[in-house]
Amino acid sequence: KMASTAAGKQRIPKVAKVKNKAPAEVQITAEQLLREAKERELELLPPPPKQKITDEEELNDYKLKKRKGFEDNIRKNRTVISNWIKYAQWEESLKEVQRARSIYERALDVDHRNIALWLKYAEMEMKNRQVNHARNIWDRAITILPRVNQFCLPPMCTILLRALVIVHPDVKNWIKYARFEEKHGYIAHGRKVFERSVEFFGEEHVNENLFVAFARFEEKQKEFERVRVIYKYALDRIPKHQAQELFKFYTVFEKKFGDRRGIEDVIVSKRRFQYEEEVKASPHNYDAWFDYLRLVESDADPDTAREVYERAIANIPPIQEKRHWRRYIYLWINYALYEELEVKDPERTRQVYQACLDLIPHKKFTFAKIWLLYGQFEIRQKNLQAARRGLGTAIGKCPKNKLFKGYIELELQLREFDRCRKLYEKYLEFAPENCTTWIKFSELETILGDTERARAIFELAIGQPRLDMPEVLWKSYIDFEIEQEEFDNTRGLYQRLLQRTQHVKVWISYAQYELSIDTSDRLQRCRGIFEEGNKGLRSCEEKEERLMLLESWKEFEQEFGSDTTRERVKKLLPEKVKKRRKLTAEDGSDAGWEEYYDYIFPEDAANQPNLKLLAMAKMWKRQQQEEDDEEEEDEEDENNGGTHLSEISSSISISLAASPSRLNSGATERAVTCPCHSSRATDPSAFPMTARTKSEV
Repeated sequence: KMASTAAGKQRIPKVAKVKNKAPAEVQITAEQLLREAKERELELLPPPPKQKITDEEELNDYKLKKRKGFEDNIRKNRTVISNWIKYAQWEESLKEVQRARSIYERALDVDHRNIALWLKYAEMEMKNRQVNHARNIWDRAITILPRVNQFCLPPMCTILLRALVIVHPDVKNWIKYARFEEKHGYIAHGRKVFERSVEFFGEEHVNENLFVAFARFEEKQKEFERVRVIYKYALDRIPKHQAQELFKFYTVFEKKFGDRRGIEDVIVSKRRFQYEEEVKASPHNYDAWFDYLRLVESDADPDTAREVYERAIANIPPIQEKRHWRRYIYLWINYALYEELEVKDPERTRQVYQACLDLIPHKKFTFAKIWLLYGQFEIRQKNLQAARRGLGTAIGKCPKNKLFKGYIELELQLREFDRCRKLYEKYLEFAPENCTTWIKFSELETILGDTERARAIFELAIGQPRLDMPEVLWKSYIDFEIEQEEFDNTRGLYQRLLQRTQHVKVWISYAQYELSIDTSDRLQRCRGIFEEGNKGLRSCEEKEERLMLLESWKEFEQEFGSDTTRERVKKLLPEKVKKRRKLTAEDGSDAGWEEYYDYIFPEDAANQPNLKLLAMAKMWKRQQQEEDDEEEEDEEDENNGGTHLSEISSSISISLAASPSRLNSGATERAVTCPCHSSRATDPSAFPMTARTKSEV
């Protein structure tokens, strides 16, 4: 008994006793154990090394090795049909159809009731366009397994349609295949068919009908996000002229199931396609680029907008003429403003400006706008030295009026008046004939309180041999002296100006200035200026200017003068006379006559005796009209046709009285013609005294 007890004690292992049953400081969970095992991947075998076959002998060795492996697997377990199918599919991939057929036949000997084996066998024959072999296999399958549902019409049609798209891979066949799967409830299979068709055609042979059918299929399944993705994918790859139906269905879809944002996306996509076609057809159509960029800026992300901008600025005008660059340069300006204001990337904005300035051929032409925008950008970045350096480079390379004005305006805003003076000096060295610059320079000195310097600038200005607007410069100088209340200097300026020009407005302005000064002799001075101006304008060919001066003098006398002075000015006013002159065309031919008005001043008429004869002729014409009226009245009273001797004698007497010099000449005339315009006056039978001489009369 003790021996058996001792033997029993030896068989029972001793249980380890745990003295410290407190929990460990570091706890290890099951999740941690699994994660460590996954990280270490202890059970995964390394992949076999890749083998590169270089010649036919190595290929044969590789085939032999693979076949031996498949045969070993089949020999180990003949009933596993998947090994047979893998073996046959591998042989099919090597185009060894006969070997694959032999493997399927061997597998059928093992298990002829395996449905998958028959289906794979028939599918292999149809893929390789072995129609008769496939038909024989189907016959054998139906004969052996007549009650199997997989061999009925839908599965067979599926296999036939699959073979159809392989033999005739047209879009309509793929759509038929997918619709067949959808009709019989195989939604996942139908989707897979569409995906296979898209993959089959790729991006080079895309067709809008395929994508429309795919999208409508997903729409029926209420997969609206998938529909939207399909439409966008297709629109990104199909040219615009081939995607009209696609746009139409996409718009209808968004109106039915989308929100406002979706509808806007459709419109934006359509417009983007239009702009893409325009810029592809004409890359130098910068207006199309502007519209495209506005669309991209409002809808796309910065990277897309930058890409479009880079494509746009890459189309440099082919001719280095400024008129071809005017629209192009605004692409750079918009690019820089977009980077600064929208993306808020100052460094990239600076790079855009510098690239643009490096591109412009400044020796032939430049754009002051881009220089000024660059300077203003650097000011906004609080980099004053860079702004001055850029504008200084611009003035040194390609000085322009706009550049000088912008730089001076910048320094004025910074209250750097010494720099403004230097810039004005450089500006006047560049363009000494610019009157506006002289005036602005003098105004700056006047604002700063240095009137002597301003007066010296005006003196230098009026001494220039060539000026673009001298009248504006003289007026500014005179206004400056009037503001300084230097009346003597103002009179001296008017007199110096009248030595250069006798313009009527200068005389009138001079007179009005003297009238505006509050002195005792202002009226005499003003009247003297009018008299001097009238004398000076006598030799002027433009009589309207002299008339303008007299009209102004007349208004002055009406307000400030006496009756004597008013009468005196009234006698100086001219008489308005209508005249005719002959016109000549450019080729020297006669172009007819035209009427015009001339002014005859009394002072000029006294010096021209021919004007008296003109006045007598006018009097004779007036009397002639009166006699014509009397003759018409007599003709109405006398119906029997008298001799009308009284009318003839009176007409002759009037004619002779109008020209007494002809009576004193002693010359004889053969006939005296009555100046009457009636037909009876021109009839010789009505004048029995037409042959009389003056002495007989």
